[in-house]
Amino acid sequence: MSEAILRVEHLSKSFGKREILRDIDFSVHPGDVTSIIGASGSGKSTLLRCINLLELPTSGRILYHNEDMTSGRGNVAAYRAKVGMVFQSFNLFNNMTVLENCTVGQIHVLKKKKEAARETAMRYLDRVGMAPYANARPQQISGGQKQRVAIARALAMQPEILLFDEPTSALDPEMVGEVLNAMRLLAQDGMTMLVVTHEMAFARDVSNRVVYMNRGVICEDGTPEQIFGNPQKPETREFLARFIKG
Repeated sequence: MSEAILRVEHLSKSFGKREILRDIDFSVHPGDVTSIIGASGSGKSTLLRCINLLELPTSGRILYHNEDMTSGRGNVAAYRAKVGMVFQSFNLFNNMTVLENCTVGQIHVLKKKKEAARETAMRYLDRVGMAPYANARPQQISGGQKQRVAIARALAMQPEILLFDEPTSALDPEMVGEVLNAMRLLAQDGMTMLVVTHEMAFARDVSNRVVYMNRGVICEDGTPEQIFGNPQKPETREFLARFIKG
């Protein structure tokens, strides 16, 4: 197996006396599509926010190519460019066009020239089917289209890993499919992805690894066949039974 891009070691996170994550260990290898599933409040989104350093872990380490990003000595902006994040609420700049949203990070963080940034942005907007809307403002497009722009913006930074924090949860049901389809195509292209999701069909059919979290710990971790077909822990069985019934 190739060397891990990212390793999370003994990561814990508390807010005051409330422990949200406890002793989390896992690694991400090139080409992995890992879906993180679990009930609301199990710590999934907090884990992603810690990995992206939007939240600082209370203890433990996050190693990116063996460099400890929690030491305070790493270049956080450069790290976030390589470990990109797509949020559930899009986080687009409303005062910029779709194209400008996809070039601003390249220009300011990657120090690219405007023309090169524009070329890269258009390539990725085309990849998610949003090139025709390059000059639109976010308020002129649908939620599903905004999320596809957010994916293109993250891709334009040419990351090694893309983190998705429940990317379809803020969308109307008819828009969910277009975003999942864009993500499915990325997975087919070999993009390394870490996806917090309630979309069980995506987790089962697109991922090569599924992590089930419960009450701030990794309860079970395996292939989709193992987790969905033969879960070992009673908590996993109960969660999936509830979800599949619902």
